[in-house]
Parts: sequence; C-alpha cells; structure tokens
Amino acid sequence: MMRAVQALKGRAGIAALIALAVIVACLPLAATLLRAPLADAPAIDTSTAVAGQRSAAARPPTSTPTPDTNTDPAAIIASATADGPFGVKTILKIDHPLKHGDYVWNEDGVPPGPIVITTDLAAQTMSVFRGGNEIGAAVVLYGEGVNESPLGTFKITQKDEKHVSNIYNAPMPYMLRLTNDGISIHGSDVRLGYATHGCIGVPLAFAKKLFEQVKIGDRVIITNGKMLVKPSDRIAAR
Repeated sequence: MMRAVQALKGRAGIAALIALAVIVACLPLAATLLRAPLADAPAIDTSTAVAGQRSAAARPPTSTPTPDTNTDPAAIIASATADGPFGVKTILKIDHPLKHGDYVWNEDGVPPGPIVITTDLAAQTMSVFRGGNEIGAAVVLYGEGVNESPLGTFKITQKDEKHVSNIYNAPMPYMLRLTNDGISIHGSDVRLGYATHGCIGVPLAFAKKLFEQVKIGDRVIITNGKMLVKPSDRIAAR
C-alpha cells in the first residue's frame, strides 16, 4: 500500500513539474498578446446629413473674424464704413413677406455712394445700401453647426464671376470673398431647408446685381439677431 502511495506522489510531482514548465514557456506569448493592440473597429459616422447644398462634412477651421461685440446695429454700421459715418436714409418698400428665393432690387433715383452690405442670420435677410439708401434685399442661406457662418465685419477681398470652390469643387457664381478660408457671398439655389458650408448664399439674379455694384474693400456686416431694417419699418418706405 505504501509503495502505491509513493508511486502516485511521484507521478503527481512529475505532472506538476510538467504543468509548471508549460506555464513558464507560455509567459512570453501571453505578454505579447497583452501588448498587442485590438483590431481596428469600424469607424462610426456621427455626422448628420443636411438637405440641400451642404453635406455634413466640416469645412476647414475658419479664420478669426472681427469680434461682433456691438449691440446696436447702427453702431455696427457706423464703425464698419470705410468712408465715414453711415446712416440709413431710405429703405425699400416691401409690402409682402419675402420667401426663400425672393429678392427685391430698386436703385431708381439713388445717387452713387459707398456700398455697405448687412446680413442678419436670425432674419435670414440681406440688405444692400448705397450711400445710405437701401437698393436691394433678399432671403439668404447660411451655415450652422460645424459649418456656421462667422459673425463680424469683413472687407470684400476678391471678386470672381465664375468661381469654383477648390475645397468642395462646387460652383460659386458671382463670388465675393470675405475670409482667407473661403467664406464668401455667392449665388445659390435658395430654398427652404437648404444650407451652406458657411458662406452666405443669395439668389443668382440678386448675386449678379450685387456683383456689379460692389468693389474690393466694400464692407459686409454679418450679425445674428441685430436687424438694421425691421419689417415694420418698411411701411413708410420709398
């Protein structure tokens, strides 16, 4: 009986030694596996598709515009005019609400003068003034979210009648450049629910008229909720 027990103990010892040897031999492999990176998981597309002229892809980082710190629209206009203080002399009479794609243009009897363009994103409206007289108004498109249109005061730095975006390979007719990273005013298919990559889109016919009026250095003021001309003001307009 004692010999049988001793034999079992001997066999158990040998088995234990074998198991220990196997564990020691596997340690380098286990360490390698622990250090190895996990297989790449498929990328999750968190972008939201936007209907119209814009996909959800973000445009490159924007340049820093002039801070929009004024709260009084008249003060914004006055500080933005290159040719001295600016005051609104006349505004266009528009007796119906403008819809997407609508615009009004009337420069009859308006003398030459400096051009100032104002755009309020909250109202989705652009006004064009020549010498303080409003000669054009239109509903606009703009960018939101990662493609939001910048606020502030800008100078027109370039004009290009048949411009094509080198970022999106998209036509930008009657382009008026505002920033070095591509923010511009240009002709667009202005429809309800459409948006831009940050530019200000205006109806094509309006863009052509605006392009013919402005020169390099003219000022553009983009605000959000600071309308210079309110709809109620147009009741007594010219």
